Amino acid sequence: MTHHDNSYKLLFSHPRMVRDLLTGFVKEAWVEQLDFTSLEKVSGSYVTDELRDREDDIIWRIRWGKDWLYVYLLLEFQSSVDRFMA
Repeated sequence: MTHHDNSYKLLFSHPRMVRDLLTGFVKEAWVEQLDFTSLEKVSGSYVTDELRDREDDIIWRIRWGKDWLYVYLLLEFQSSVDRFMA
């Protein structure tokens, strides 16, 4: 894990940063329906069906009406250019 990964993980470990990310970059009407007071960080550690340990970067959940919406923040920094990377 690089220094940049840790810095961004720290930034997006704060509910206000996640709120600002969603409201600033997702230009969809449903974002206005989210209850940002309900933002809750969720464990990103789990075991796959193949019994392998897996850890995602950052996972949050937030109320969207009566339902929960899960927000996955997967951060990846490249050390070199990959022309096939989307």
